[in-house]
Amino acid sequence: MIRIRDLPSPNHDARPEPVDTLVLHYTGMRSGAEAIARLRDPIARVSSHYVVEEDGTVFRLVPEDRRAWHAGVSHWRGRNLLNGRSIGIEIVNPGHEFGYRPFPALQMAAVCDLCLDILGRHAIAPRDVVAHSDIAPDRKEDPGELFDWQGLAANGVGLWPEGEAAPDAEALTLLGRIGYRTDLSLPVLLRAFQRRWRPARIDGLADAETLARLAAVAAAP
Repeated sequence: MIRIRDLPSPNHDARPEPVDTLVLHYTGMRSGAEAIARLRDPIARVSSHYVVEEDGTVFRLVPEDRRAWHAGVSHWRGRNLLNGRSIGIEIVNPGHEFGYRPFPALQMAAVCDLCLDILGRHAIAPRDVVAHSDIAPDRKEDPGELFDWQGLAANGVGLWPEGEAAPDAEALTLLGRIGYRTDLSLPVLLRAFQRRWRPARIDGLADAETLARLAAVAAAP
């Protein structure tokens, strides 16, 4: 059974819609304590439902039946402003600004257990377990290319199609099928996609391997 410590944040309001999306972030601050302090600061007006420390400790800041303020301007699969329909998990990591590093095994195990716990309570499709960078590709990079999406999917959290597929459309069309907004520049969208599903190469180019991965993700159930 997952153990959760409560550290209530005042930064939440009424949830207007049922939960159908799970958003994973990294904190992008120098320490977990600094991040938690900000997420609980009423002046900052940001929050998340959960924070997972590097040692695997899980903190609950906002009840799941309340809207936390973590996604900002966001879009996924035709839906906008996802705070109202999502649960947000902040995963402690200094991020690209302060020394991005791999996520420890204990932390990833806790993230997996927490996600499975959440998925057991809410009707969230695998395709709707998303990165902050998926839903805000022009603004965000988190949780980034070192995050183990493949390992999570192997344990029943999110989507990770194995192999590649023959593309039947151009890159922008495939990105739209997956869920990305399509009114941004193609390189911005491709970098977000690569950061999530092809982390070995994040160059924003639609080379053959990227197109094949795009097709595989777009075709996944």
